[in-house]
Amino acid sequence: MQLGIIGLARAGKTTVFNAVTRGSAQVGAYSSSAQPNVGVVNVPDERVDRLAELYKPKKTTYASIQYVDFPAAGESFGKGEGPAGKLIQDIARTDALIHVVRAFEDETVPHPEVTLDPHRDIVTMDLELAFADLAIIERRIQRIDAEMRSIKAGERDLLQRTRDLLSRLKSGLENDIPIRAQDVSAEDEKLLEGTQFLTAKPLLLVINIGEADLARRAEVEAEYRARYQAPGRDVAVFSGKFEMDLNELSDEDAAEFRASAGVTESGMASAIRMSYGLLGLISFLTAGHDECRAWTVGKGANAPEAAGKIHSDLRRGFIRAEVIRCEDLLAAGSEAEAKKKGLLRTEGKQYIVQDGDILNILFNV
Repeated sequence: MQLGIIGLARAGKTTVFNAVTRGSAQVGAYSSSAQPNVGVVNVPDERVDRLAELYKPKKTTYASIQYVDFPAAGESFGKGEGPAGKLIQDIARTDALIHVVRAFEDETVPHPEVTLDPHRDIVTMDLELAFADLAIIERRIQRIDAEMRSIKAGERDLLQRTRDLLSRLKSGLENDIPIRAQDVSAEDEKLLEGTQFLTAKPLLLVINIGEADLARRAEVEAEYRARYQAPGRDVAVFSGKFEMDLNELSDEDAAEFRASAGVTESGMASAIRMSYGLLGLISFLTAGHDECRAWTVGKGANAPEAAGKIHSDLRRGFIRAEVIRCEDLLAAGSEAEAKKKGLLRTEGKQYIVQDGDILNILFNV
């Protein structure tokens, strides 16, 4: 899973990237030609930790997320010209977007627009993403029109349906409705296959506050959620600078500093938890003396689909899955005891995997 971090200049984008990934990318060094910063983060999971204590495996593997910190777009932002083409292509490859919004005062880092106005900056980025999608739509409509002129009338049905859909999406964008908030059916998605619209991606707004505002974090989060939370879009509030600085401390000292500031969850844990929620993801587990591991699947995945995440052969030759809830196994203390208590069950191909299931796949190829 890859999440793209975007934002206007001097919003603290790279600071948030460093806070979430424990990275050390140079802050404030971006230019329009710079390469993105990339970091891979293990998803903290106490269940994996406890299973490792139980099994003492040779290997422990957590689910992971890749974060990509993209350069801030240049002066075209806010001018209706959209981000540069290469940047759009790179952002389009991500699974979801994190928009870092500046909400901190710092005289040493002047805001490009002089005044601090997070709401204005959110609107600006929303417009830029919409402009990028409109450009894609207009180019595709032009290609369809050219193709329709060269084929027989009876062969135009699919192209016409695609054109009608694109025109509907275009109208929505022109009325400030992102594609994620428009009515797009499974059949529509087939027509759009291969087209990566930016406003169709789940979006997490990270309101980047200063350390002085941490005491008001819950209040700020409630304010922004009331205004911006919507299907496919959520809001998180934390101080990137505060979290980045805590990365220099031990886990115990960092937890103590967070507690003194009234922060109950690390920036990394908060970003990952909300990213999972936006993308509709869950984790299932495999456990044994060789390896204890967390695997990521979409909510609603059935047992063969989950098996395929482990290996394609397991999906192809799927027979059944032995399933136990992680908390049940841990409470029982061993597999043998869990079986005695009847906590282990067998499920077939239609079983919908739940977050925290431990699976043992039985297969034959």
